[in-house]
Amino acid sequence: MRLKDKIALVTGSSRGVGRSIALAYAKEGAKVMVNFTSNEKAAREVVEAVQGVGGQAKAMKADVAKKAEAESLVKATVEQLGGIDILVNNAGFTRPAMMTKMSEQQWDEVVDIHLKGAFLCTQAAAPHMIAKNRGKIINVTSVAGIVGTVGQMNYSAAKGGVISMTKSMARELARNNICANVICLGIVTTDMTEKITTDEKLKDIYMNRILLRRFAEPEDVTPAFVFLASDEANYITGQLLCVDGGYGMI
Repeated sequence: MRLKDKIALVTGSSRGVGRSIALAYAKEGAKVMVNFTSNEKAAREVVEAVQGVGGQAKAMKADVAKKAEAESLVKATVEQLGGIDILVNNAGFTRPAMMTKMSEQQWDEVVDIHLKGAFLCTQAAAPHMIAKNRGKIINVTSVAGIVGTVGQMNYSAAKGGVISMTKSMARELARNNICANVICLGIVTTDMTEKITTDEKLKDIYMNRILLRRFAEPEDVTPAFVFLASDEANYITGQLLCVDGGYGMI
């Protein structure tokens, strides 16, 4: 088991990619804190699924874009599971609109959850990792943060910010043997991308941009998260790993 006795916090892990990451970590021996904002039933199902593969997990509701809740989430992870070795900043959602019609609220909500939330959780988790002189931070970005996208300037800006923020994290935390990396995803079939993957017109547009000619399933991307969380990646930090089927090549 590549993550035996490790403790991981995966934000936004009641569904989609986060859920798959939580299960993949559990299968590799990690204890997992499952985070959700609204769907407690789904989070409990993830905990049960982890237990079903012989793992240990807890679930906690927290809006990571709020400092007090992000801090409470990290504190609960440490107290209930015994520490924190791995932090995956995955929580997020979209509020699409064309730039000229995008409201300030739509901008703030998306930037706060993707960028500020990752900052706040890392800020809260870092002291625990520093105390042990080890840790892995994995932030999640998107092809949108590299090439931009129409109708989601808020999302693209936030995801672009995640890349540069991760590099700064890597520089600041390297002295404490903490590795910070970012994984760039393309189109993964989750509820957040349902319109793209089910609308025939949109499906054709995006499929033409993906070299491998298919959308990813959550299970296609989780091996990268396992690798960067494992001891095999102890000499990798400040890096952007694209798991996008070649989308970013176009």
